[in-house]
Amino acid sequence: MVGVETWCRYFLTKLHYSVTLTRKHYLLGEIPPNRVFYNVWKTLIKGRMTYLRWTEGEQMAPMIGPRGGTLLVRKIPVADARKVFVGDVVVILDPKDFRNYIVRRLAAVEGDEMVSDVLYEEPFTIGEDWCWILADNKKLTPKEAYDSRYLGQVYIKNIIGRVIYSFRDAADHGPVKNSEISMEEDSAVLEVELDVDELTRNHKAAK
Repeated sequence: MVGVETWCRYFLTKLHYSVTLTRKHYLLGEIPPNRVFYNVWKTLIKGRMTYLRWTEGEQMAPMIGPRGGTLLVRKIPVADARKVFVGDVVVILDPKDFRNYIVRRLAAVEGDEMVSDVLYEEPFTIGEDWCWILADNKKLTPKEAYDSRYLGQVYIKNIIGRVIYSFRDAADHGPVKNSEISMEEDSAVLEVELDVDELTRNHKAAK
């Protein structure tokens, strides 16, 4: 049973999410000024901060099983270096195919210096609004891993969410290890919005 303190933290987190999402749509001209408050209220009362995503592939093993997994993703309306952190598992627009999204771990953000393990490559700094993503599976080549070693820097604002729970099968599922900041921030969201039965149904349907 969810406690009062958790509900309070969840409400404050969701209020911030509702305001941020509404502001994004307003600045894009998708919401007229007279609908701003209503949209904040509607999102706060009826909206969810998470969604389910089926993902397969060996790039993020063992977090995602070899036969694929159903992920609970925390939505991030506007991503930047103050909202996602090194260590987070994120869902980001595929730089080579804008119709798709990929799941990778955030390894560096703007201002971080990267040092290559290739001797002739010079160190470089991640640019403003850019980031570096890596696959968890270290056995793969850069091209197989399809991460920043192959793609280069990726635009941080193309991140749409952070993975907070992974369902591999009925006997193997649990919270995803993200940065300490994110895990603390997402703890109330996870406790309130996690529905293992829903994950199970979605997993069976996706397979």
